[in-house]
Amino acid sequence: MQVKKQLLIVMLLLVGSFIIIGCNNSSTATSKTDGDDSKKEKINVIVSILPQADFVQMIGGELVDVIVMLPPGASPDSYEPLPGDLKNVSKADLYIKIGHLPFEEAWMDRILAANEKLLVVDSSEGIEIIDHDPHTWLSPRLVKKQVETICQAFIQVDKNNQDYYLANLEKTKANLDSMDKKIQAKLSDLESNTFLVYHPAWGYFARDYGLKEMAIEEHGKEPGPAEMAHIIATAKKNGIKTVFASPQHSIRSAEAIAAELGARVVTIDPLPSNYDDILNSAGLISKALGDNNE
Repeated sequence: MQVKKQLLIVMLLLVGSFIIIGCNNSSTATSKTDGDDSKKEKINVIVSILPQADFVQMIGGELVDVIVMLPPGASPDSYEPLPGDLKNVSKADLYIKIGHLPFEEAWMDRILAANEKLLVVDSSEGIEIIDHDPHTWLSPRLVKKQVETICQAFIQVDKNNQDYYLANLEKTKANLDSMDKKIQAKLSDLESNTFLVYHPAWGYFARDYGLKEMAIEEHGKEPGPAEMAHIIATAKKNGIKTVFASPQHSIRSAEAIAAELGARVVTIDPLPSNYDDILNSAGLISKALGDNNE
């Protein structure tokens, strides 16, 4: 009888051990599955240009993966997507385009052909476009509208995380309002309001802050001798001593005009990877206009 009791106790202990191990394994497996599901639920987003990647991260945070179509240093006026770009498109859930960029318009049919299920969203929707100028992202005020559009796109794809996206949207709009005020402070009370750039990217920015953009390049073409003479004469009349170039374009004409004016060439990037760099560009423009007043 004693032996039977001991055997029974041993059997009960073994059964209890198996139950505990089974529960632990079940818990671990569920946790791992949850982790895998969270990774699968990330929204795969394609954007056209670097600043958009920043906007997407502002709203989507850890719930999105973003790939930029246009590589650093490339011009959106002349870029042609590579086979690898279209491969990325084939795996994406969402393409957020700037709208009105030449390469977007030229390649959209092929982009859609690479992924029939792709949701394409135009972030310039609801924004008044002036003279076919696509550079809406250089205006913090217009970016507020763009991030609203991005937020609604995320909610359409992933409604379960709507509150997360909306909370990030409110933070982002508050940060953009703060940036707007800082830029206004940098560019207020200037005697001169005209700045000279090689590529006409800063039109919306100039409009927002009471400035006037003069451009050397027009419609993707460098100026001829007559246009160069006119630009130089107008720049001298306005006392311009700074010519702004961009990393995506040749600065040959900018340097030629700067030499005629006795001016310096300064680079400002219209395609910053970190949108806060717009503040730095505003500071450089402010300094150039300040020099004009000396």
